[in-house]
Amino acid sequence: MSASLALVGTAQAAVTVLGWPGGSEETALRATVEAYNAQDSVAADDKVELLFFNREGFYDKLQADMAAGSDAFDVNLIATYSIGRYAPYMEPIDLGDAAVATYGESTLSTMQFEGKQFGVPTDLSAHFMYFRKDLIDQLLADDGAKAKYAEISQKYLGTALEPKDPDSWTWEDWAATALYFTQSINPDSPVRYGTVLQLKNLLFNMMVFQSLPRSYGGDWRDASGAVTVNSEAYREGLELYKTLYDAGATPKDSLSYEYAETNAAFGAGQAATALQWNAAAAELTDPEKSPAVADVVGIVAPPAGPEARADHIHGLGLGINKNAKNKEGAIQFLQWLATEDAALTYARAGGSPALAPDVVAKIAEERPDLVQLGEFASAYGYVMNGATSANALSIYELQAKEFTAYWSGQQDLDTTLANTKAGMEELLK
Repeated sequence: MSASLALVGTAQAAVTVLGWPGGSEETALRATVEAYNAQDSVAADDKVELLFFNREGFYDKLQADMAAGSDAFDVNLIATYSIGRYAPYMEPIDLGDAAVATYGESTLSTMQFEGKQFGVPTDLSAHFMYFRKDLIDQLLADDGAKAKYAEISQKYLGTALEPKDPDSWTWEDWAATALYFTQSINPDSPVRYGTVLQLKNLLFNMMVFQSLPRSYGGDWRDASGAVTVNSEAYREGLELYKTLYDAGATPKDSLSYEYAETNAAFGAGQAATALQWNAAAAELTDPEKSPAVADVVGIVAPPAGPEARADHIHGLGLGINKNAKNKEGAIQFLQWLATEDAALTYARAGGSPALAPDVVAKIAEERPDLVQLGEFASAYGYVMNGATSANALSIYELQAKEFTAYWSGQQDLDTTLANTKAGMEELLK
């Protein structure tokens, strides 16, 4: 990993922090570290330096370095789905009473393992359904458009559907809307694509996708521990994505898309909808960053399935490397990061912390998405059975490999689900 590290800042910094590269997390961390280093109370020997390396392969590289006893960083990224994997190489930390007041007990618990606190929960990740309010309003007010919508949904989905308010969407309603707003299907559409799917062979894209089968009753395994991925729920979800891809409702190069590409396409006004990480809200609703859509972006929770409305959640945070060279400085930084002032600085810079109600109220006007984040996570949040296991990331990687192969036409659905089940059974032994 050391060969791929990117050092940011001055070479004399004494507390090195390995952060998450790209997206709002990096932007927010940079701004917050700048605020921390500017304080007179922070000694020169305790100022913070940032390290980054690529997202792809991030966790395997991190584990390899930590297992080898690397002291290249004092503080490192952890996540709910990987904390058990790294806990043996990390130091528990006492964040102090301020942390409870800032985040609340439930949010702090996303960074706990076997009853110990291993980090500060800098971001809660979930998914929002982003949509163009102007386009949906026009559709709902036009009888001719409604008739076209029904015709398209009948042809591609087998049912003549009526357009609805996005907060009442089922997954079929969303798919019908995506098909209707695709110019190759409906030449009258004012945007080129109905949606932008993240189909790259990447584990994080599986987290975006899985709320669809989850809402159809899907899970990784049942109460007895039996793997249940080869199910009608996953079959329905995988087929719906493939229907949209094959119909051209998402760009053909979506097989190489992840967070950045989806944000770019929707932010440029090329798509009517996008199922995307909540972290994108700050950028997509910013008139300077996304002038084409900022004033017309609507946000709701992911659509409903026959069993539920579901929204994948997990926490990202920062904890202490057991082999840290400057543990005292690292503790000082993380305890400050858990204070209200630091959390608000992080939020104002585009981060997505899950804050206590009285804290988030202070930025509700400028960051309404953080209020929605808390509401959606509380009402619809879930964690798959097995998704906090030591091999959780390997399972996501397995799914990414198999599901992408199906979406790209390299293998059929039966083979895809059989391979996924067999691989998960081995990983969940």
